[in-house]
Amino acid sequence: MSVKLLNIGFGNVVVSSRVVAIVSPNSAPMKRLKDEAKKDRKLVDASQGRKTRSIIITDSNHVILSAVQSETVAQRLDSDEPVSS
Repeated sequence: MSVKLLNIGFGNVVVSSRVVAIVSPNSAPMKRLKDEAKKDRKLVDASQGRKTRSIIITDSNHVILSAVQSETVAQRLDSDEPVSS
């Protein structure tokens, strides 16, 4: 069994089979989702202190913040490239 990892920027990776959605953080519903995840202790900030450019939602209801654009993360998920920094 092989686990595919998704590079979400700055050396951070997520198991690609656990990703449910990759969304842009700019809308009010996504900001509420982020706030609720923080309150429920399900928020993972992988943005390394940079501006959040995408929000990744997993099947365990964890919300992951990334400084990489949503489109870029989606392209990485779609490709079969090995994990790189």
